[in-house]
This record gives sequence, structure tokens and C-alpha cells, in this order.
Amino acid sequence: MIKRIQAWLSRKDRQEQPVEISPDNIPRHVAVIMDGNGRWAKRRGLPRIVGHQNGMKAVKRTTIAANDLGVEFLTMYAFSTENWKRPKEEVDFLMRLPVEFLALELDELIEKNVQVRVMGDTDALPAHTRKAMEEAVNRTKHNTGLILNFALNYGSRKEIEDCMRGLGRDIQAGLLSPEDITSQLIDNRLMTSGLPDPDLLIRTSGEMRLSNFMLWQVAYSEFWFTDAYWPEFDKTHLLQAVAEYQRRTRRYGGLK
Repeated sequence: MIKRIQAWLSRKDRQEQPVEISPDNIPRHVAVIMDGNGRWAKRRGLPRIVGHQNGMKAVKRTTIAANDLGVEFLTMYAFSTENWKRPKEEVDFLMRLPVEFLALELDELIEKNVQVRVMGDTDALPAHTRKAMEEAVNRTKHNTGLILNFALNYGSRKEIEDCMRGLGRDIQAGLLSPEDITSQLIDNRLMTSGLPDPDLLIRTSGEMRLSNFMLWQVAYSEFWFTDAYWPEFDKTHLLQAVAEYQRRTRRYGGLK
């Protein structure tokens, strides 16, 4: 027990130390798997929806912090293709969250020159969710600052399957030959076309898996995990993640 307390105190001291960030090595693209809303609420004896509401506040905090830090692209895993398996009441609430979030925060995002994008099977979203996202995309499309990319009803395996089907149809139609297929061509056919691959992937709540998120794109991303639940995530956590990213050497399979 004493050793556990000592380890906890040591970890706490490390977390409270000032985080030093070099402005010369900021990750261009940060991807976030936002996890732990329900468990955060459960620990407090609250309904899961309260966790999702507080998670929405963390989205704003993180977006502003990333923008201030100089991150160019921020992709947030908001709802996966597998999340439809959750209870209907929770799914319905999650589908209302983008509407609520954008109603409250879109004007400030516009003031901060943030451009909103969305990737995923948006046709399957409820009309009110789709309308809110389309409005946000249209109203911010000329902004030139941070690109805030929501992965909504997104699943990487389906994304790759759709890409392969498209390539197969083009080969069948004589528009492509198998030799034409390159990594760059696949990049251009994925939902992230036009975006650089994530430099840094963050996952909250202590889980250490990708959960069908950007499987192709994170091939050489640096991963950073934290035990903090998503509603607890703030600027300090982001700075810790970036500081750890800056301590690493990215070799891309080489020896440099």
C-alpha cells in the first residue's frame, strides 16, 4: 500500500511540473479517440448522458487549446459505426449533441477562424444532426485556421472497404489497371483525402486500442494514452501529449 501511495505521489508531482513545449515541433495533425464519458459519470453516480454533456465541453477546451498551440488539423472520433449498438436512448442523445454543441459554440469557432469538417457516413445520420453539421461546414468553409474534423458515424474498415470497391469498379471499367494502385492513390480515395496523416494519436480513459479509427492513416503516428476520462481532458493533458511527442524520434522505419 505504501509503495502504491508513493508511486501515486511521484506521478502526481510529475504531472504538476511545468510542461515545456518547443514551438518548432508542433504536430500538424492530432487525432483524438474521446473515451470515458460514461465511466466518468458512473464514478459520480450520474447518468451517462451527463458524461456526454461534459465531454462536449472537453471538445471545446481541446479545440481552443490546439488552435492556440498551432495545431493545424484536429480530428475527433465523435461516433463510430459500432456505436449504433448502444441503447436507443443514448444514441438519440448522442445524435442531438452536435446540434447542441454547434448552436452554442459555432459563432466562437468562426471568430477563431476554425474550419469545421466531418467524415463518415453522414447519410445515415438523423436529419437534425446532418443539418447542423452541414450548416457548420458551410459557414466555416472559407476559414483558414485550424481544421476541426469530426469523425461521425465513421468506421475505418468500412472506409477502406468502400475505397477498395471503388478501385475495383474503376479497374472493371478499364479506368485503372492494378499497377496504378499506389499508397498515394488510396490516400486520395479515403475520407481524409487532402489531410496529412495524424502525427499524434491521443486516447483517453486508459484504453489502449484503436477501435476501428483511421487504421490506414495512423501507420506511423505517435500514440499517447492517458487514464483521464474524456470529460477531464484539458489543455494540460494536451500539452503533456505534445511534450511526449516532442521527446520521441520518428524514424518511419529507418535508422535516423
